[in-house]
Amino acid sequence: MSDLRRRDLAALLTLPALGLARPALAQGAWPSKPIRFIIPWPPGGLNDLIARGYNDQVSRRLGATIVNDFKAGAGGRIGVAEIARSAPDGYTIGMGNLGPLTIFPHLYREMPYDARRDLTPVAMFAASPLVLVVNKDLPVNSVADLIALVKSRPGKMNAASVGVGTAQHLIFEMFKERDGVQMEHVPYKGTNESLPAMLTGDVHAMFDTLPLMLPQLRAGAIKALAVTTPQRLPQLPDVPTMIESGYPDVDVVTWYAVITPVGTPRPIIDRLYEAYTAAAGTPEVKKLLEEQGLIYLPNTQGQFAERIAAESDRWARIIREQKISVQ
Repeated sequence: MSDLRRRDLAALLTLPALGLARPALAQGAWPSKPIRFIIPWPPGGLNDLIARGYNDQVSRRLGATIVNDFKAGAGGRIGVAEIARSAPDGYTIGMGNLGPLTIFPHLYREMPYDARRDLTPVAMFAASPLVLVVNKDLPVNSVADLIALVKSRPGKMNAASVGVGTAQHLIFEMFKERDGVQMEHVPYKGTNESLPAMLTGDVHAMFDTLPLMLPQLRAGAIKALAVTTPQRLPQLPDVPTMIESGYPDVDVVTWYAVITPVGTPRPIIDRLYEAYTAAAGTPEVKKLLEEQGLIYLPNTQGQFAERIAAESDRWARIIREQKISVQ
């Protein structure tokens, strides 16, 4: 065999090894430039605050700048769609929330992404409990009292929400399904509208997030009947859970998570999971969550993916059976 042929054969034999080595080297170098973190909501709100608090810590752990990029609109769908269609190289990631990932796919006919096919859930890094609150003058002190009152006043009681198809709305649909109660659903554009209506007595009951309800609860302006977490909350230790109140299916939080485009390499996903999980244990993030009335629910990547699937199936059934639609 000639020297030339030997060299050619040697080069051919090394190609598979080089092919395997290149991705490993590329993955090992990640991150080598700033990471874009898409927030599908406007700046200045709770999503912004949480993202900044976490990403400050995560950027230190990864040794790379994380640039928060706000892509608001359509209840989060515009930003999530941009995450879904981004290159799966670890340099575009973003925030995922309960509505865009588990409710909206069953509520809207036209969706710009497929939550199961186009996205990879990495970790839930914060959660906001929901609280069932009522007008302070309503003669009830428990969920059972509320249901009994609604049944005694057919057609006269209402329940507010921050929009059709939100978790706050769908939990009341679960009441309707289980107890046969009829409460007029009054959708508002946001808590800035529904809360004043409750304070004046125009709204009888509603579920809303703990961070938004806590100041009014502490001031005695409204009453809390139950929380939607599996355990009682340190901020409201005397308020029972919905599970304690006889509703084992009502384990609901609105959550904040990191998601990536599907196809993002597993080593990158693992590093992101480790970084966001570690950030949750830092004093800075713990203080942030406590101040905002948020909680951290420990979760593995598998557990979070299972939660998304289970919640998606639950909301799909309720939306289908209760014939809920949006215009």
